[in-house]
Amino acid sequence: MGLLILLIFICLPILEITVLIDVGERIGLFNTLSIVILTAIAGTTLLRWQGLSVLARAQESLRENRLPMEEVFDGLCLVFAGVLLLTPGFVTDTIGLLLFLPPFRFILKFFGPRFIDKRSSTNISGANKARPVDTGIIDGDFQDITGGQKTSNDEFDKIDHKDRH
Repeated sequence: MGLLILLIFICLPILEITVLIDVGERIGLFNTLSIVILTAIAGTTLLRWQGLSVLARAQESLRENRLPMEEVFDGLCLVFAGVLLLTPGFVTDTIGLLLFLPPFRFILKFFGPRFIDKRSSTNISGANKARPVDTGIIDGDFQDITGGQKTSNDEFDKIDHKDRH
């Protein structure tokens, strides 16, 4: 997974620069810069509009005493989409715009966990061990705060006997 992230950080900027140069040669520098700036503005507008919608759905889920897991996933996708749209480049803009589409997020929700499960392993030590039986005995440490006075059980009985009379 670390290698994949490293490759993305190396290859994505190279791909973005290549595409920006190619598009700039075809439609001109001014048009290319205008498109990049417009996608950033459109991204912030979409993020605000859909983000408020997701927030309202999350609040509704909480009112119904449901965990808003779907809304949290959508919110994370929208934040990631906003970051991608603010990043200059056509490749990141395309991925960002796809993340704003609910059907694309549904595909990620459906296939994402399966993809991660196949490529990861989980090792929880002690997960299958039997739990100890509760015997009612509490193990702990103590500190004598009586100042060193020793009291025998007979003295406690005398104190208890005096309190009863």
